[in-house]
Amino acid sequence: MQLDLNQLCELLTVLDKTGISELTLKSGDLELTVRKGVLASSPGTAAALPAAAATVAPIALGAVASPTLASPPAVDQNAGSALAEAPAAAPAALPASVDPKWVPIISPMVGTFYRAAAPDEPPFVNVGDRIKVSQTVCIIEAMKLMNEIDADEVSGQVMEILVQNGEPVEYGQVLMRINPD
Repeated sequence: MQLDLNQLCELLTVLDKTGISELTLKSGDLELTVRKGVLASSPGTAAALPAAAATVAPIALGAVASPTLASPPAVDQNAGSALAEAPAAAPAALPASVDPKWVPIISPMVGTFYRAAAPDEPPFVNVGDRIKVSQTVCIIEAMKLMNEIDADEVSGQVMEILVQNGEPVEYGQVLMRINPD
């Protein structure tokens, strides 16, 4: 059986009512990833949703990597009912190396992460560096504007930098973690 628009809408509705934040379906050449609260803005993502699917506001389609999108392969009809019966996903646990007292520095916007002011400049911070309150720790480029991101109210030691230079970042994404003083 092929996945039609009605089945896709049903799947999106079921996902919206659960605690599941991401689901990937793979079948043949079709790979469909559905994420709650994430806009499809990176290359290779669906640029426009069908009108019926667009009514489920908090869910966006992403990473549809199929050259044969017009003829999607069969999808198991029981997948939707299995999702409806699945318990809500538990929040992902922090990796064992992350100390709960570490303070995350979170991206306030969508854009491109840069560790330095220019390619030939040294990074603002490295893992192990000590930072002060309001010190610039990175730049996020959004709409051709370079936005300095500061360690607003935390001073301490940089324990992790979770984003590579030049990578896209999402609103609310953890950029780095600081062990506060």
